[in-house]
Amino acid sequence: MAKPLTDHERRKQISVRGLAGVENVADLKTNFNRHLHFTLVKDRNVATKRDYYFALANTVRDHLVGRWIRTQQHYYDKDPKRVYYLSLEFYMGRTLQNTMVNLGLENACDEATYQLGLDMEELQDIEEDAGLGNGGLGRLAACFLDSMASLGLAAYGYGIRYEFGIFNQKIINGWQAEADDWLRYGNPWEKARPEYMRPVHFYGRVEHTPEGVKWVDTQVVLALPYDTPVPGYRNNIVNTMRLWSAKAPCEFNLKDFNVGDYIQAVLDRNLAENISRVLYPNDNFFEGKELRLKQEYFVVAATLQDIIRRFKASKFGSTEFVRLDLSKMPDKVAIQLNDTHPALAIPELMRILVDIEKLDWEKAWDIVIRTCAYTNHTVLPEALERWPVDLFENLLPRHLEIVYEINRRHLERISKLYPGDLDRLRRMSLIEEGNVKKINMAHLCIVGSHAVNGVARIHSEIIKNTVFKDFYNMDPQKFQNKTNGITPRRWLVMCNPGLAEVIAERIGEEYIRDLDQLKKLLDFVDDNNFIRDVAKIKQENKLKFSAHLEEHYKVKINPSSMFDVHVKRIHEYKRQLLNCLHIITLYNRIKKEPTKSWTPRTIMIGGKAAPGYHTAKMIIKLITSIGDIVNNDPVVGERLKVIFLENYKVTLAEKVIPAADLSEQISTAGTEASGTGNMKFMLNGALTIGTMDGANVEMAEEAGEENIFIFGMRVEDVEALDKKGYDAISYYNRIPELKQAMDQISGGFFSPSQPDLFKDLVNMLMHHDRFKVFADYEDYIKCQEKVSALYQNPKEWTKKVIYNIASSGKFSSDRTISQYAREIWGMEPSLEKIAAPDDPR
Repeated sequence: MAKPLTDHERRKQISVRGLAGVENVADLKTNFNRHLHFTLVKDRNVATKRDYYFALANTVRDHLVGRWIRTQQHYYDKDPKRVYYLSLEFYMGRTLQNTMVNLGLENACDEATYQLGLDMEELQDIEEDAGLGNGGLGRLAACFLDSMASLGLAAYGYGIRYEFGIFNQKIINGWQAEADDWLRYGNPWEKARPEYMRPVHFYGRVEHTPEGVKWVDTQVVLALPYDTPVPGYRNNIVNTMRLWSAKAPCEFNLKDFNVGDYIQAVLDRNLAENISRVLYPNDNFFEGKELRLKQEYFVVAATLQDIIRRFKASKFGSTEFVRLDLSKMPDKVAIQLNDTHPALAIPELMRILVDIEKLDWEKAWDIVIRTCAYTNHTVLPEALERWPVDLFENLLPRHLEIVYEINRRHLERISKLYPGDLDRLRRMSLIEEGNVKKINMAHLCIVGSHAVNGVARIHSEIIKNTVFKDFYNMDPQKFQNKTNGITPRRWLVMCNPGLAEVIAERIGEEYIRDLDQLKKLLDFVDDNNFIRDVAKIKQENKLKFSAHLEEHYKVKINPSSMFDVHVKRIHEYKRQLLNCLHIITLYNRIKKEPTKSWTPRTIMIGGKAAPGYHTAKMIIKLITSIGDIVNNDPVVGERLKVIFLENYKVTLAEKVIPAADLSEQISTAGTEASGTGNMKFMLNGALTIGTMDGANVEMAEEAGEENIFIFGMRVEDVEALDKKGYDAISYYNRIPELKQAMDQISGGFFSPSQPDLFKDLVNMLMHHDRFKVFADYEDYIKCQEKVSALYQNPKEWTKKVIYNIASSGKFSSDRTISQYAREIWGMEPSLEKIAAPDDPR
C-alpha cells in the first residue's frame, strides 16, 4: 500500500486551504516573532510549545481584528435588523484552525510554521476546547454562529463565560471520573469589555407606588462581557459572541465592613462570582437548583440591557440614545431562545418595558411577542424546565408577578375560546398546581413568542400532536419546523481536508458556501476513479485514527476492519445498551463458529455521563467490561474489538467522524428530537444504521432508504406498544440469543470478580425500560447482518457512501439559518462580501 501523504504534503496541494503567497508567509513569520517577543515576552531559547501556540493564535487573531471592527462599523452604518441568539451553551471546541479555514490562511500559516521549524498540528493540539456545552444543543449554537456570519446576518451569540465547562472524562478501571479548567492558561481569542459591564439584580421585594412598580432592596451582581470574534467563510464578516462573567460590585457587603469583618466580606465576593463558575453537566435533564435559575436570569438580564442600549444608539460609538420609540423594536431586533433556558427573557423584557420605560401592558406585550421566538429541543418529560414558585418568588419577586399577570390574561383568552373547559385551563396554564406549585417554562415560551419551532420534521409534528397539542390548536400559525444542520466549514473542510479536496476536484469549491451543490456528485456514483478516491481518503483517515488509538489506548487496531462508531451523550434513550447487546451477540457467534468468515469490526462507543446519572455511569462500566473480555479473547482475535473512547468532545469528534464507516443512530423512535452527529457522519462518508427518529427520517428521504440501514419500530409502533404494554420478559423468553446475552451480563460473565455488578441495569432492562431496547433487538441484529454483508463488497459500499455525501446538502446549518432568517426573524441572508480592512472603502 502506498505510504499516505504526510499532513504537510497534503496541505501543500490543497486549494481549499487558501494560497500560501510569499508576502503572506513572510508577514506571518514577522508577526509570529513579534508576538513571541512583545506579547509573550519570550525568545526562541526559552519559549515553550505553548508559547508558540499563543504566538500563532495571536498572529491569526490579528487578521480578524480589522475585519471585526469594520463589520461592526458596517452594521452601524447600514442599521440592519439584528438577531440575538440566546443560549446557556456554546460548544465551540477549538478556534485556531477554524479561523484559518474561514480566513483562507491555512496554507500560509502552515508554510510559515514549517519555515520556523515548528509543526502546525502539534501547536493546534495545545489549544484547549472551549467546552461550554453538553452536547447537541450547545454545538448547534456554535454551528449557527458560523452560518449566521457566513450568511452576512448581523447576529450576536449571548451566553455565559463558564470558568469550568463540561468536565474532562477520565476512565479509571472502567469507571468515569470527572475534572475541566479550560481557562487555566488564558484564552487568546476573547477580549474583555469592562466598559459594557451591566448590573444584574436578585432577591429584594416589590413596591407598588403611584409612580409605578419598583423592585427594591436587591442584591447586585455585575456582568462583565467577554467578546469572541466569529468569522464568516471568506466574506470578511466577523460577528461577535458575547459571554458574560459574574463579578461582585465594589461596594459588595460594605455593611459588613462596618462591623469589622473585612476579610469575610472580601471572601464573600466569591458567592456572587459563583454564578459563572460552572456549566451544569446535564443533557436532557432538568435539575431545579437555585444557582441554575440565577445563571438563567443573569444571562438574560445582562443581554437585554445590551440589546436595548444597542437599539437606542443608532450611530457607531454613540452614547446618546437617539431611537426612543420602543414600539419599533421588533423591526430591528429578533431574539431567539435556544430551548427554555433563556425563557426569563420574556418576563424581563416586560419588566423593562412596563416598569422602566413606562409602556402600557398591551403595547409592551405586543413588542415582546413580535421580538421573541422559541426553539424546542426535546420531548422527554424529565428535561422540561418547571421552576418551583417559592424559589422563583424569593429570587425574582417582580418576575413572578409578571408571570402571574401573563398567565391571567392567557387563561382569560382560553376561557373565551373554550368556555367552561376547566381541564384545558389546567393543562395550558403557565402555573402547574400540585404539592409544589411550579412554573412551566415551555408554556411561558410558547405564550410569549410569535414562533415556536422543533428541530426536525418528525419532532415538530410530535410537539404539535402531543406535548403542545392544546397550544397548537389555539395558535397553529406559531408552529414551524426548522430541521437542524451542521457547518460544512468545521465538519468537512477543516476536519476532513482529503475528502473536501477530492470533492472540489470534481465539482469546484462553491459547495463550501452552498452545500446543495454536492448533488452534482451523483454524476460520479459510477465513476471508478471517484469511487477509488473516496475509498482511499477513508482508508487514510482510518490509518491516522488507528495511530491515534494505539497511542492513547494501547490497543492494536485492524485498520481494514469496519469502524462502527457510536458517539453521543450516554443516556438510556440513546440506547448504548442496544449496541452492547449486539456486541455480545456478535462475540457469542464468533465463539460458536470461530472458523467462519466474519466481517471484522472495531466498535467504538464514546460519550460523557452526567455525574449524577447512575444508570449512565453503569452503562460506561458495562461497555468497558465487555471490552475487557472481548479484546483479550484469543479465539476472537482481530475480528472484534471494543473500545470506549474517553473524553468525547468536539476535538475528538473531528478525528473520529472522518474515520468512521458505520454511524450508530439508534434511539427509540420519537425520543431524539433531531440529532446532528448523524449529519456529520453522513457528510464524512459513513453509512448510517438507525431508527426512523429525528433527522434520520429526512436523511433516509434525501439519500433513499436503500442507501441507509433503517430498522426498528416507527413512532406509531412505539405508541401501539405503549397502549398494549411493553413486556420485556416475553422477548427475553422468545429470543435465545437475547436470553444468552442477558444471562451473561446478569451472571457475571463480564464482571467475574463482582457477579452482581450489573444487577441494576439488568433489572431496568427487564422490568422498567422506558426505551424498549428488547423490542428492537431482533430487527437491529438482522440489520447489522446486512451491514456486514455489504461491507464485504467495498465497491458497492463506497457507492452508497457517495449517494449519502451527495444527499447531505440539506443538512448544512446555512440552510437551517436561511430558514430561521426568512421565516422567523424577517431578515434576508446574503452571500455578499464586505470590503476587507486593507481595501479602500
